[in-house]
Amino acid sequence: MLPNLFRTTAFKLTAVYLVIFALFAGFVLGYVAWNARRLLDDQIRSTIDAEIQGLAEQQRQGGIRRLVNIIERRSRGPGASLYLVTTPVGDRLAGNVEAVPPGALDRPGESEIEYARSADAVDTPSRAIVRVFVLPAGFRLLVGRDVEERERLGVVIRRAAGWSLLLVFVLGCFASWFVARRVLKRVDGMTDTAQSIMAGDLKGRLSISGTGDELDRLALNLNAMLDRIGELMAGMQQVSDNIAHDLKTPLTRLRNRAEEALRTAKSPDALRAALDGSIDEADNLIRVFNALLMIARLETGRIQDSMDALDLSEIVSGMAELYEPLAEEAGLSLVTEVAPELHVSGNRELLGQALANLIDNALKYGQPVEAGAATVVVSAAPVGSEIELVVADHGPGVPEADRGRVLERFVRLDQSRSKPGFGLGLSLAAGVVRLHGGQLRLEDNAPGLRVVISLPQVQPKPVDMPEGGALPASTAQPNPAGLQSA
Repeated sequence: MLPNLFRTTAFKLTAVYLVIFALFAGFVLGYVAWNARRLLDDQIRSTIDAEIQGLAEQQRQGGIRRLVNIIERRSRGPGASLYLVTTPVGDRLAGNVEAVPPGALDRPGESEIEYARSADAVDTPSRAIVRVFVLPAGFRLLVGRDVEERERLGVVIRRAAGWSLLLVFVLGCFASWFVARRVLKRVDGMTDTAQSIMAGDLKGRLSISGTGDELDRLALNLNAMLDRIGELMAGMQQVSDNIAHDLKTPLTRLRNRAEEALRTAKSPDALRAALDGSIDEADNLIRVFNALLMIARLETGRIQDSMDALDLSEIVSGMAELYEPLAEEAGLSLVTEVAPELHVSGNRELLGQALANLIDNALKYGQPVEAGAATVVVSAAPVGSEIELVVADHGPGVPEADRGRVLERFVRLDQSRSKPGFGLGLSLAAGVVRLHGGQLRLEDNAPGLRVVISLPQVQPKPVDMPEGGALPASTAQPNPAGLQSA
């Protein structure tokens, strides 16, 4: 366990922070000690200056004898002040200093020296800041102050710094261990969950502590990803089941047709008719698999690069014009209500295919109404910052409880099973709308179904006029016999 803790990022980061904090704390304590020492030295120098000024005044008034008497009297008092008066040859006249380093009295000015107050203290000298002056006739005057308080303060600060750094180190090590242990525990939990998921338990989810930290956010995102993966796998399983169920019938019909032709056909015309029927069945199967491939591409978003600025009103008008003859053949009326200049960003072929599927469904399930009323209405108009494309019919409609389900692949309601189709049209249209950042919803048309597509509206791009002033015409049109849905 400990080697794993030492290798964790949390432990390494905490150790780095500990070293940085220790260095910073040591710098701060050193700076405080240096300033305290400088402050004490300044106070000592100020005291020495004051005493020197007083003694100089006494020497000017009474000469060397009066100075010696004053120093003798002050030397007997308690305190950290130091005094020494010597003859020109170095003989001691007065003062409370017994010994100084050789040559110290020969250097006028300020210095820091070792000294002894008595003959017994020569072996253990103390330190002091002193000033040496040369008096008239060669006499020497030493005035100073012991720095024992400064040294004692330095010892206190160094001891406090040592204990503080030791405490910081101990607490830092404990904090590193505690943080690394908590992080490692959560990471190990995530690892165990990930291993169980890789082993096949797709219901496993990462635990969330509820603190909202980065590990919680990571767990939430991973859980959302696992939920999405579960949905996709469930969808794949459902699609596989639906393919096996719904495609079994056309494949069986295709096989039976071929078998019957081999068994009963007696003429080339009969064989040709059987082959034509088989080809039609194969074409239907190919269209189903093409739709499945298109839906898969839409769900993965692999055609985003083909997006361009489009005028949706042109696509809707062209598609409605394409389906008007089919509506007349079915005894229905198709009416369009399209506002001009409806600009969206998308793929012309995909949007056209989605609209074709919706119109085809409306014509297939729509029912005639009283004379003069439109059976199928296709409209497009701006609504706020979006464009709403609506395809409405007067057919049986879709119950509210089934409106979310019919957008799935191979889902067909009972009342639609008598109509040709495989239940992929609405699923493909929903995938196209999602790819374009929009929404598809099913509403009640009272009676019938109202399919509403909401797409983000964009600003039109300026069009460069080619030579001659003619705009290029769009030639891409989706298959009018689009994939039927439920």
